[in-house]
Amino acid sequence: MSAPFKDRRDAGRALARKLTEYANDPAVVVLALPRGGVPVGYEVAVALRAPLDVFVVRKLGVPGYEEAAFGAIASGGTRVLDPEVVAQLRLPNDMIDAVTRRERLELERREQLYRPDRPFVEVAARTVILVDDGIATGASMYAAAEAIRLEHPERLVIAAPVASPAALRLLSKVADDCVCVIAPEMLHAVGLWYEDFSQTTNEEVRSLLRDAGQGTQPPRAPATSLIS
Repeated sequence: MSAPFKDRRDAGRALARKLTEYANDPAVVVLALPRGGVPVGYEVAVALRAPLDVFVVRKLGVPGYEEAAFGAIASGGTRVLDPEVVAQLRLPNDMIDAVTRRERLELERREQLYRPDRPFVEVAARTVILVDDGIATGASMYAAAEAIRLEHPERLVIAAPVASPAALRLLSKVADDCVCVIAPEMLHAVGLWYEDFSQTTNEEVRSLLRDAGQGTQPPRAPATSLIS
């Protein structure tokens, strides 16, 4: 039995067909989580005739136990903290700030790699379609959505070709709408739903962003919030 999607570009075209109500709307912007979300987001942006940009998210992990995240930082300087984890682990402010500084350096490196000659697209008062190639747990997408919410979009839509029902329930708390092509009860691994799930390269991300023809926007001020 073959996988539903040939590759990420094919999956993006399938996802775009679920988003036609947002086509030709100048208020719509497509943001993709790199790297795998960018080929998907590219096809969505082309189909909807909307601008495309990347939205980089870096997990903030507890030193020595990095798999345990206490928050995340995202494009534009936004930081999102999980107050329950911070309180439960009694994480000191100086440690939180040190981890944030380290991850921000990596985020800035990736930002410079993906958009060396322009600032992040403006999302305030716009309809943001946040795209990835698949959503298993929803943790990274949740952090990204919380960060985008701080920029006051008019509407936030989370979209992916494949997502678990549990992730969709989680993300419905922070998004105005969640759109996917397939929502299997047993997701297991996102890559199983693709015939070709080879790693997206940095150069492919840069090439797709150039091809999308994203224009420049004025820079934004950073923001901070707590995960609710």
